[in-house]
Amino acid sequence: QVQLVESGGGLVQAGGSLRLSCAASGRYALGWFRQAPGKEREWVALISRSGTGTVYTDSVKGRFTISRDNAKNTVYLQMNSLKTEDTGVYYCAASLYTDLALPHEYNYWGQGTQVTVSS
Repeated sequence: QVQLVESGGGLVQAGGSLRLSCAASGRYALGWFRQAPGKEREWVALISRSGTGTVYTDSVKGRFTISRDNAKNTVYLQMNSLKTEDTGVYYCAASLYTDLALPHEYNYWGQGTQVTVSS
């Protein structure tokens, strides 16, 4: 029953910005993950069901901001100062049973949206 639909990916030059959106079918703890070419999937940013608790992986701290609009069950990832290393497929994921879930507790996934950062 959990549905997650990502949007907002695209091609941007290094130093530019993008905002990703994830429309969810309910109010869940949500997270953004990404998978770069030839790399394993990694977590990027996590947000609690209330929207007041957030955590970021070290490589994006100070550049990315995760937020949510609970009225719309939508989570956003504002990405600024993008680097070529940020290139990859970005996935929205949900955890149903915790407020702010650990990365391994996310069990439902969207189809992904491609982010390409050019030099």
